[in-house]
Amino acid sequence: MAKNTDVIKQPGFLALWIGQSVSVVGSQITGLAIPVLAVTYLAANEFQMGLLHAADTSAFLVFGLLAGALVDRWIKRRVMLIADLVRMVSVAVIPLLWVLGVLNVYHLMIVGAVLSIATVFFDVSYQSYIPILLPKEYIGVGNARLEISGQLSGIAGPGIVGTLLTFFKAPLLLGIDAISFLVSAISLWFIRDREQPKPKTERKPIAKEIGEGLRFVWGQRLIRAISFTTSTSNMFSTIVGTMFALYLLKPEFLNLGTAGFGVLMSIGSIGGLLGATVTPKLIKLVGEGPLIVLSAVVTGLVQFLIPLAWYVPREYSIVLLAGQAFFTSFLALTYNITQVTARQRLCPEHLLGRMNASIRFMVWGSMPIGALIAGVLGTFFGLITTIWIGVILGLFSACFVLFSPLRTMRAMPDEPEAY
Repeated sequence: MAKNTDVIKQPGFLALWIGQSVSVVGSQITGLAIPVLAVTYLAANEFQMGLLHAADTSAFLVFGLLAGALVDRWIKRRVMLIADLVRMVSVAVIPLLWVLGVLNVYHLMIVGAVLSIATVFFDVSYQSYIPILLPKEYIGVGNARLEISGQLSGIAGPGIVGTLLTFFKAPLLLGIDAISFLVSAISLWFIRDREQPKPKTERKPIAKEIGEGLRFVWGQRLIRAISFTTSTSNMFSTIVGTMFALYLLKPEFLNLGTAGFGVLMSIGSIGGLLGATVTPKLIKLVGEGPLIVLSAVVTGLVQFLIPLAWYVPREYSIVLLAGQAFFTSFLALTYNITQVTARQRLCPEHLLGRMNASIRFMVWGSMPIGALIAGVLGTFFGLITTIWIGVILGLFSACFVLFSPLRTMRAMPDEPEAY
């Protein structure tokens, strides 16, 4: 059994760990500053927020499968490095346009789309890179360590950013995220690994390679069940999330302010840190499969705290939302660490990029659809009704894992099923 301290000694892991921890801090700024900028400074409405959230995740639907096939041909560390540089320039454009006095909500959509494309290639490479960088016995420990550091980076960040936003303009703070992407790129530059590009003689037509990834995912019962649960959960949670900044910040709703928004994100990070820390112990206690199922079911129930916060006095609404943020992040980490590690163990190395891209296509590709649905529902039925619809439908997402072999499978297999 690999130890937490041993994984740091693996070549290249420390540089990856540091770079990604810094990048998470910057991403916390963007995750808070962009919706605040759109709602507070640019007066975005429900439909525009739907378009903005759709742009932020659209590339997973449009380019996700292609990215997987290309990533399996290329050197993954190099793809991640280039993606970081693209994201750095894209984020830096927002404060520049603000200073020039021409920034509008449609600029945010364009930047969001570019960021989305770069993030597709980065994320597919990143999830496929850990099994290349680390021996199999260190994959689970490495994933947990990266998640713990990410959550640690996110605890203080949102609260500080929320406070800073009361004194400084939101666009100017995005420059910090641009710098964080540069730090991540530099850390990747110094890593050395064993990966070589796939020889051209071994490459098949790209459509055929994409099909191999899709067939692998579909042919694995466990991966298929996890993918359907995550995909539907993401779609319905995006319906809620698209309305969330309006719900928190608009005077006619909760009007909690940017500091309150930041505090909620920090509380969520604390829950995520705890979830990442205790996941190995929970796996031993309840088993890998049951933990995935339990996390999915309870997550659906916890989301009801969001609309319920509308019906209680304002001083209690923050308590309900804080509980939702904490437990959602806690359960997301127990779910993700367990299922991502299992997927990485199940998949042959030559299919890692296409497997992860196929899953990302499903689980992230549903998000722009959810965002567009949210924009339409919010326009015609109102914000509160839209949130209720997303929460109620989201409860049923867990059915795919609940009625699968995962429910009683304490240990996940290390080899794929025949398909």
